[in-house]
Amino acid sequence: MIVVDASIWVSRFITRDVFHASSEGWLMTQLSHGEWLVSPTLLLAELSGAISRRSGQAADGERAVQGMLRLPELRFVSLNRELALESARLAAQLGMRSADAVYAALAYRLKAPLYTWDEEQIQKGGQLITVKKPTL
Repeated sequence: MIVVDASIWVSRFITRDVFHASSEGWLMTQLSHGEWLVSPTLLLAELSGAISRRSGQAADGERAVQGMLRLPELRFVSLNRELALESARLAAQLGMRSADAVYAALAYRLKAPLYTWDEEQIQKGGQLITVKKPTL
């Protein structure tokens, strides 16, 4: 089981993104090996918003979300009170941005590695959990 943040999913759906090929290849490798991919429900809004902002088309963001929801290996964890409070604690203690803290708190809770392209998340989250960039 691994936690995957929005930066990887966004780059997978944006073909002109510098990390597109790496993200797509890495995700396909994880899925083909039967790896469970876990993200907070927050990912859906992050993905939809990022894609529609880049393309200028709301439908593009909505299609990306629908595509993700069809992946049986992808699990979503709701941002309930407990996870929100843990996220808030990490945001304060590690100086993390709010969304980054949610992914880090989820990885901490699941005792799973977090994968991201975000250098700041790697540095700050790495103080508490295993944070890695996707590699093939």
